[in-house]
Amino acid sequence: MSAPSYVMRAAGPSDLEGFKDLRAIAGAGFTSLMLDDTAMAAKLDLSAASFASTADTVGAERYFIALEHIETGALAGCCGVKATIGETPPFFNFRLITEAQSSAVAGRRFDMDVLIGVNDFTGCSEVGSLFVRPEHRAAGVGRALAQCRYLLMAANPKRFRDLVVSELRGVVSPDGVSPFWEAVGRHFFRMDFAEADKLSAVTDNQFILDLMPQHPIYVDLLPEAARGVIGKCHADGEGARKLLEWEGFAFSKIVDVFDGGPLVSASRDSIRTLRTSRRLRLERKTISDVGARALVAVPSIQVYRCVSTHVVMRDGAALVDDGVFAALKLEPGAEALVWVDDAH
Repeated sequence: MSAPSYVMRAAGPSDLEGFKDLRAIAGAGFTSLMLDDTAMAAKLDLSAASFASTADTVGAERYFIALEHIETGALAGCCGVKATIGETPPFFNFRLITEAQSSAVAGRRFDMDVLIGVNDFTGCSEVGSLFVRPEHRAAGVGRALAQCRYLLMAANPKRFRDLVVSELRGVVSPDGVSPFWEAVGRHFFRMDFAEADKLSAVTDNQFILDLMPQHPIYVDLLPEAARGVIGKCHADGEGARKLLEWEGFAFSKIVDVFDGGPLVSASRDSIRTLRTSRRLRLERKTISDVGARALVAVPSIQVYRCVSTHVVMRDGAALVDDGVFAALKLEPGAEALVWVDDAH
């Protein structure tokens, strides 16, 4: 029998050194990791407090999840869920709209795309911060890490908003240059992309409200390099986008102020992993049948842990290997959240 290789669990202060390592390899534009040591420590403190909360309503919780390689104890990746965005700090974006232009006299009729500053996602939940170290990107690890966020929501849906959004990293070159920022943001913020990105990560984002353009921006007036990346995500984020679309997320015609990356959204209760997960009794597997690929999670936010494994369904129970009980710190007979992959 094979034990799970990874466990997804609450991130906290003891993970600080591991997150410093992740920050060093994540690269420009990965805002949620672009924090100095003090801000990173504060983020991990808030994560621990959020998981520990016994609230039954939505608040300002920030759940940061660590992907731990069980054999070595190394931090292999992370992901996160914000219970509420858009209140403190503000959550500003551009909405992409289409204006119809016509003149009977000139015999012209055409459409023009326009960017308008909005704060449309006030009071939503957000999933993001999905990152896996390159040497661990195999065997569906990234997909399991992405899905574990929705099982966290399933553990207590009342602690999350009805609408869930995700902001995908936009197109940024290896040396940290964003074509969209160079054409738009730099003119209004008068700073480099990296500086704006860091300010966004460590401040309340008041500077965006202060400096972002107050009038519509006609896309046709932008350089081709900038036009071509509006609503496009970074090559490293294409996999994340496909996973989000599989869950039911769709492009909202909203893009990031800094890099023009896309925002996608979905109704919380329509998210596939959350919707199709079930609370089942866990029992020890004593048969050789491999079973179906599945995610199994502790159904409590306070002690949330999740693994990717294989289960055999029998008599209303999910049969799993001993390693699953060890990784989740559960005993046979305990209730768990189980999502089974029915794709095969």
